[in-house]
Order: sequence, then structure tokens, then C-alpha cells
Amino acid sequence: MAQMYFYYSAMNAGKSTTLLQSSFNYQERGMNPLIFTAALDDRYGIGKVSSRIGLQSDAQLFNASSDLYQEILALNELEKRHCILIDECQFLSKQQVYQLTEVVDKLHIPVLCYGLRTDFLGELFEGSKYLLSWADKLVELKTICHCGRKANMVIRTDEHGEAIKEGDQVAIGGNDRYVSVCRQHYKEALGK
Repeated sequence: MAQMYFYYSAMNAGKSTTLLQSSFNYQERGMNPLIFTAALDDRYGIGKVSSRIGLQSDAQLFNASSDLYQEILALNELEKRHCILIDECQFLSKQQVYQLTEVVDKLHIPVLCYGLRTDFLGELFEGSKYLLSWADKLVELKTICHCGRKANMVIRTDEHGEAIKEGDQVAIGGNDRYVSVCRQHYKEALGK
């Protein structure tokens, strides 16, 4: 029975690596996975999912106007899909998360979503909010703070490494802009 999974974490916990390993596992068994990633994150090339350890794969793009159900339906009619993998799923809209539930419930294809739970202000992303609400399975991928405790928060930093305390929810970046920390160090960095 198909289900929707939400694999979430702070940055640098291996979400993209885990997604790419899942895709490989399907392919190794003669199955056909389909990968999507957010069009707004092109740090590693357009239509690419890349991990920090060097793994990479081509991917379909989604943006704010994408109808994921219709796109997956059309692609599945051309060639049967055994799994849908979504990278950067925090950028999904409420409607797109609903569309993915339709992929699971009507097309009976498992959907595995990978992304951040919260932004640099500790607020839920829209996609994450609805995945937390509607996914069949929630899986936390863990990483660690510099103190050794579990990192579950993300700090956005300026060019001097100082924590930024306001701004747009979305600013694409990697280790140059973000640091994963535990809640205590998050509160200290933001002066809370």
C-alpha cells in the first residue's frame, strides 16, 4: 500500500544523500523512481539533486505553479513510476502537498519528501506544515550541533558569520549562509 513519507531535519543531515540512495535502491531492483526538486534552488545546476558527499542525479523541476498530480499522472502514463522522490519539499505549497496525497491515494505510488522543517526564524515552511499534517510517516534525520547535541534549528548568517535575525523566509544557500545548531545555541545566537 502506497504511503507519503516526510523526511525532515536541519541542514546538513543528509536529506539529499538519503533521497539519492532511495532512488538508487529502486533502480537497482529494476524499478523506475521519479525525482523532483525546487526550481528556485539551482546551486548545483538546473534540474539536479546533489549531496555534499558528491552524489548527484537529474530531476524534474517544480515551482509555485506546478500541478504535481497532473505532471506525475502524465509521466506515469508514458512510463510506469514506482516511487516519487521530492527534494527541497519545504518549498511546496499547501495545494502541491495535497496533490501529492492524490498521487498516493489515486495512483498508488509512494511519495518520499525530503526537506527542512523550519526556517532560520524557527517558523514552519508551508510545505513542511502540511507534510507534518498529512504525511503517513514522519522521519527525522539527525545532525549535530558544534556542542555535540542534536541540531534541530538553523541559523542564517551574514558575511561575518553573525546570526541574521530578520529577512525573507527563503534565501538559497549552503554552509556559506546557514549553520545547524541545537535549540540552546539557536536561542543564544538570536539573543532570545
